[in-house]
Amino acid sequence: MNLVSGIHHVAVITADIDHFIEFYTDVFEMPVIFQETTRAFRHALLRAGPQSVLHAAEMPNNVHSSGLPDMFGRGHIDHLALNAPTESAFQIIRRKLIDRGVSDGAISDLGPVLNMSFSDPDGMHIEVCLIVDASLEGFHQPQPYLEIINQ
Repeated sequence: MNLVSGIHHVAVITADIDHFIEFYTDVFEMPVIFQETTRAFRHALLRAGPQSVLHAAEMPNNVHSSGLPDMFGRGHIDHLALNAPTESAFQIIRRKLIDRGVSDGAISDLGPVLNMSFSDPDGMHIEVCLIVDASLEGFHQPQPYLEIINQ
């Protein structure tokens, strides 16, 4: 039995909440469900799924407001991966990321999951995943996925 049903939220620090919100609402069409300015910081909640939220807090002078480039050298949480619900949504996201110049559009085949990487406006490493086998069995080393890359 699994005692959890998923990730509720991921909290990230950003140097510019307005730029963060614009990027995630445009590329992923995540609606802003809450915004607040406090004495300590500005923050916002963006709906990432039926029961999941991306919680951004603006702290421009915080040493953690910019992502680090080296995998497994980024800190306790290395990266964020978002699920695309359909191949069509995956393709729309892919096109938007290419158009913004934050991804070359390369897709990796991991077996039950297709994966595409980019860096968000703060330099945080993000992956977009398309689950192609809900059993999540048969993971393997990343291989280029040419069928979608050439579309």
